[in-house]
Amino acid sequence: MNLLPSAAPTMCSVLFRRLFDDDDALNEVEPDAVPSEVRDWLAQTFTKSQTGTRVQGERPKFKSVAQAVRAGLMVDRLYRRMSSCGSESAVEPPTPVAKILKDVDQWSFNVFDLDEHSGGNSLRYMGYELIRSQGLISKLRINGNHLDNFLTALQVGYSKYSNPYHNLIHGADVAQTVYALLQISGLMKWLTDIEIFATIIAALIHDYEHTGTTNNFHIMSRTSLAMLYNDRAVLENHHLSAAFELMKSEDKNILSGLKAEEYREFRSLVIDMVLATDMSGHFQQIKNMRSMLSCAENIEKSKALSLILHTADISHPSKPWVVHKRWTDNLIEEFFKQGDREKVLGIACSPLCDRQTTLVEKSQIGFITIIVEPSFNVLGDMMEKLVAVLQNNNTLVDSGTQAHTILEDVEAEASQLNHIKSTNLKSLSMKEVAMVKHWEVCLAENRKKWKELAGVEDDPPEKSDDRNNNANSTNSRSTNRAISRSTSTTGLKLDARELNSQLPRSLSKQTSTTGISSLSSKHFFT
Repeated sequence: MNLLPSAAPTMCSVLFRRLFDDDDALNEVEPDAVPSEVRDWLAQTFTKSQTGTRVQGERPKFKSVAQAVRAGLMVDRLYRRMSSCGSESAVEPPTPVAKILKDVDQWSFNVFDLDEHSGGNSLRYMGYELIRSQGLISKLRINGNHLDNFLTALQVGYSKYSNPYHNLIHGADVAQTVYALLQISGLMKWLTDIEIFATIIAALIHDYEHTGTTNNFHIMSRTSLAMLYNDRAVLENHHLSAAFELMKSEDKNILSGLKAEEYREFRSLVIDMVLATDMSGHFQQIKNMRSMLSCAENIEKSKALSLILHTADISHPSKPWVVHKRWTDNLIEEFFKQGDREKVLGIACSPLCDRQTTLVEKSQIGFITIIVEPSFNVLGDMMEKLVAVLQNNNTLVDSGTQAHTILEDVEAEASQLNHIKSTNLKSLSMKEVAMVKHWEVCLAENRKKWKELAGVEDDPPEKSDDRNNNANSTNSRSTNRAISRSTSTTGLKLDARELNSQLPRSLSKQTSTTGISSLSSKHFFT
């Protein structure tokens, strides 16, 4: 039995065909290979309507670290001498909180533990710790009291609608995940202070004042936000607008120490990153980054950082089971609440939002396989290639060698310097370039657990030992290749061999009209 009203599949089918015509995303997947509700959800959540395209201006690309060193030697010397009112003493975490935050750069970090030990103030302490740890309070002359007021106000906004999922804990979790990704990859070393600050703030505000409903809900129910933003990235635009209004308040102005050009750079990057969390652009974003990997030195910083935030936003299936399961429960409950509202309003119940028909276990299998795993594969490739390019171009310098060779002309360029992080730069070893991708283990383990709960047979092991050792990487890369092929207007098509290696065999046999009844993602997330 189809879970949506009769009109909904027709509308979604049109959108789904548009996905393949325009975004060339989930290519060659046979219509019967993916359950109808999953197809409808993908079309509704991960594709854009034909309402025009946003023209992106040229963005700066990764620059030589030698330039960063040359600028940073003077910048750090100048700004470390400067002190700002209330700069470092505004937020002092309790001892249990401080102990938990020592592991803030670990993939296994449990944000729920932080929230419980901080009395529901996980975003406040997380935000302050990330900014403090990079020395940004003094470097960017941030008033510590204003920062505390801003973070406290963010928590109030995140709590406005009492969402089970899109709440302040989610904001803290995404910020921590972004931070961990930058540390794991080593890319933190090549970002300027302004870029690090913008990235942290973008992660903290990315779902500020989230209504607990999707963009499609706002559009279909014709809310004031949908009217204000003309049905385009409704929530993402609101998160940005509301957060920047907050930063304009005198007692919450964390940007008062920035120069005009620094503010423009900060604002532009934050806008790019938060708008990229609109899941309707998911497939196009993945496709664009995959195409850029062939010439990694031309990858724009804003595109790289946007992908990091986007992937962090859907990352809970890549975390340890205890964290992932709790996020899933919260998310599904939020969806069900939206479905209840849709029924009252008399509008079509959105895919995965009907508490009477949604099958949570099977939805997670599809979500991990079709959305999360391919995203992390592209992200991992991007980070490794960027680090390799920087290393091959000899942009990795030791603070005790080349630093003195460029010191003579630093004074002449001091007036042009931005706050560029550059001290204590060290050469990365090849071990760091081939980074440990902790998410691969978690994704595989979590998918296996969902299969067990759903009573779905696991895929048989590969015959080749080499393929066994690289199962996660090989399978997900095969998915990406299948996804990137040309499509027809008949819907999803997937080569049978690749389908069998990517989707659970038992699921491919159970693709009736009921199919998978839920698929956790930023339909969940927008």
